[in-house]
Amino acid sequence: MKNLILFLIFTGLLFPSLSFSQQADLPENPGEVKILWEKVLKIGETEIPRIAKKIWEEQVLPIWQGMYRWAKDHIWTRFYSWFQKVISPEIEKRKPQIKEEFEKEKEEARQEIPKVGKSLWEKFKEIIR
Repeated sequence: MKNLILFLIFTGLLFPSLSFSQQADLPENPGEVKILWEKVLKIGETEIPRIAKKIWEEQVLPIWQGMYRWAKDHIWTRFYSWFQKVISPEIEKRKPQIKEEFEKEKEEARQEIPKVGKSLWEKFKEIIR
């Protein structure tokens, strides 16, 4: 990923700088080329985060916010109204049955917990011996 970013920096900043170098003196030795590359990379490291932030704030984020608002206005309202019409009455009908089942499960759990605790303690004792 880092190599890709460096390559994009290289191509994005080198080619425009080559058009300026036609008017200026070309680097004569590898040391001057190295200095030029260091300048290009330094500019790329500082400018790419700023450009990415600008693109995010001005282009990407508004699109996502618009999609969220549309989904909230169109999809959520329909789902909520369907839920109120279909699911809520069914829940209200089954509430007493659900409470009764919950009480049964709670009582069964109360009876089984001491047995499980004893068996775990006995297993632990066996492991130690």
